[in-house]
Amino acid sequence: MSNFSQEFIRFAIDTNVLCFGEFKTKAGRLSPYFFNAGLFNTGSSLAQLAQFYAKAIQAANIEFDGLFGPAYKGIPLAASTAVALSTMGRDTPFSYNRKEAKDHGEGGTIVGAPLKGRILIIDDVISAGTSIRESVDIIRAQGATPAAVVIALDRQERGQGDKSAVQEVMADYGIPVIAIANLADLLEYLKQTPQLGEYKDKVAAYRQQYGI
Repeated sequence: MSNFSQEFIRFAIDTNVLCFGEFKTKAGRLSPYFFNAGLFNTGSSLAQLAQFYAKAIQAANIEFDGLFGPAYKGIPLAASTAVALSTMGRDTPFSYNRKEAKDHGEGGTIVGAPLKGRILIIDDVISAGTSIRESVDIIRAQGATPAAVVIALDRQERGQGDKSAVQEVMADYGIPVIAIANLADLLEYLKQTPQLGEYKDKVAAYRQQYGI
């Protein structure tokens, strides 16, 4: 587990973005943990989150020319990550899409920098992979190339088949998915944090049943 992955898990728990209990997933499974990136809803928490995205991007050592944030959650993530990268000495263009085309002013569905070269897609998680597929189509339609997807947490959980949503995206588009942290990181953190020890076995059992 990388240092920033461990720090991110701690940060997510401290901000109640990552919490424990019994939660029903979209697939109807009862999960012992829940991750809600929408709760990164203050200036300071978003700034810290963006630093983690930037660190994960740097650690991946992948070539890219710009960032794309799919509407709606990806918009503040891409913008704040661009700011975080600029503090690390990399001034990065970013853009995002509108859900509906604008018929006045500059028009169109893309806002921000033109999509050129190799583009990183910035999102919170990959569930069904729908927003990623839409993003790939948008990027390719502009003549650019999707370089990778960057997300906050990879649940490493099977979808309807034997693969996770993350694995399906990688297989379908041949691009890497970079996660700040994943389920294995969470389990390792729980093992090292005695005050959260009561959740370790439940999370481990869930991974054993539904993990990839």
